[in-house]
Amino acid sequence: MRGPLMPMRAVVSLAGTILALVLLVSFRTPPTASVVTLPVVPHTRQSAPPTSAPTGAPPTGGTTPAATPAGTGLRNGSFTGQDFPNFYGDVQVKLVISGGRITDVIPLRYPTDRPQSAYISSVAVPLLRTEVLQAQTAQIDVISGATFTSDSYAQSVQSALDQAHA
Repeated sequence: MRGPLMPMRAVVSLAGTILALVLLVSFRTPPTASVVTLPVVPHTRQSAPPTSAPTGAPPTGGTTPAATPAGTGLRNGSFTGQDFPNFYGDVQVKLVISGGRITDVIPLRYPTDRPQSAYISSVAVPLLRTEVLQAQTAQIDVISGATFTSDSYAQSVQSALDQAHA
């Protein structure tokens, strides 16, 4: 009885192994866009809360378009930050200052060369813009899953703010 049973086990084992290999090779993972979540987490580098004026209502008063409200030290205009490279790509922004406040952050460069980088940037860049507009500073929260992009974004914002202070 041992003789005929042994070849049958070998055939079944070989067929099972081939089936497992075929299934393994044909396995498709879900698109990464449905898996990645990018919540906002506090930035560990931030040591003190922003010292800028609270956000909300636009500045009021009799300031002229070229004037800067007291305490902000920001000149009105558009200021392009430096390009800051990171492992995934370069990040560069342009700040628009009006009434001594940051009124817009325009992304000029951000990682898009790989599908994963393009997806992360498409989620992170708008969140980072909102962070800057709310904080009115480069001391912003890092987007989890986009740490390198967040750091480069903050550095570019800070270089544009340095120009606006000059």
